[in-house]
Amino acid sequence: MKKTMLISIMFLALVLVLAGCGNKNKTGGTDTKNEEAPQAGANVADRVQESKVMRVAFEGTYPPFNYMDEKNEFQGFDVDISMEIAKRLGVKPEFIATKWDGLIGGLKADKFDIIIGQMTVTEERKKSVDFTDPYVVTGSVLITREDTNDITELADIKGKKVGVGGGTTFEEVANSVDGADVKLYKAVSDYIQDLTNKRLDVIINDQLLMNYNIKENNLPIKITSDILNKDSIGMAVNKGNEEFVKNVNAALTEMKEDGTYKEIYKKWFGADPSEF
Repeated sequence: MKKTMLISIMFLALVLVLAGCGNKNKTGGTDTKNEEAPQAGANVADRVQESKVMRVAFEGTYPPFNYMDEKNEFQGFDVDISMEIAKRLGVKPEFIATKWDGLIGGLKADKFDIIIGQMTVTEERKKSVDFTDPYVVTGSVLITREDTNDITELADIKGKKVGVGGGTTFEEVANSVDGADVKLYKAVSDYIQDLTNKRLDVIINDQLLMNYNIKENNLPIKITSDILNKDSIGMAVNKGNEEFVKNVNAALTEMKEDGTYKEIYKKWFGADPSEF
């Protein structure tokens, strides 16, 4: 009896040990009791240097920042910035296109090393990821059809159908106005189309993106407001990778000091960069 009990106890202990080992590698769970547990993506700096590859994520459908051209090659401001940073780190970039609402989840699941995709630095996002120094300063604006003249400031969207990207700071801006009928979209092209087709009254998006797209694609829409809010755009990295963040920041600082950043900015936006 004692021997049988002893064997049972030993078997139970073994099961518990194995279960504990199996849980060590879980990612994406909701249990946050152990704040010191290692996260996916730890030691990114070492891995990037060993593999000589920096995996960069963005939407890939957001011109002029990141998009695929007719040759199925990624182009845009974010792409050029990524390539220059990778060069200064002595590695090559590998670009991974991911839907906006899956970017942070994919980063935490270790599907890529860094997000360089026009992600505004917010206190809420800083709970999940760490950010580099800002690499763009911009802001949101109101955009309407060319024949609309009564929506020129944020208060004017009350009672209007407003299109914004879900999970963006544009959504937060729209929801700050009581009575606004806010419609959420996954792709900016979709709510631009709904605006032109009169299914929306107004949309909110980034001034740089809209200036570029209105001119480049000859869209029958216009920017009607001043900047509604200032957005500092950073590159997102998994928490616990201070060395990698430091390395990227150093490369970005060098780019600003030697004029490379300004060249890339003027290439895509035709103007000098805004103050950081």
